[in-house]
Amino acid sequence: MSTALPPRFEITRPEIDRVVRAFYAAARTHPGLGPVFAAHVDDWPAHEAKVVDFWANSILHERSYTGNPVAVHVRAGNVKPGMFSTWLGLFDTILKAELPPEKAAAWSHLAHRIGRSMRASVVERETLPGGIPKLR
Repeated sequence: MSTALPPRFEITRPEIDRVVRAFYAAARTHPGLGPVFAAHVDDWPAHEAKVVDFWANSILHERSYTGNPVAVHVRAGNVKPGMFSTWLGLFDTILKAELPPEKAAAWSHLAHRIGRSMRASVVERETLPGGIPKLR
């Protein structure tokens, strides 16, 4: 008897790989996101493979990803609140270009949910209600 969970929605690992690679091709040339990634990513194929594993865990319930994305983004030090909206907007554009509408919508919904959580964990933890910075 298998205890594996069914995928959150129907998508294949090759589709995940294609979307991730297309996203990072666009992100590298994006005027706002490109410099942020360039400051931290030296090995694009390895980075993309890790992100593919992240999404395979999130969507397909694989156990291929190891890491703590919140800690990585906090340590980066240059991730700012507005970047999450920019990232998600670009990701949505890639999803719509690379996938059928129902798959793009399902993945977008998940990405936005994860994005809200990441933003709260990475940048909003440093602010009080109303966006007022916490004193250190």
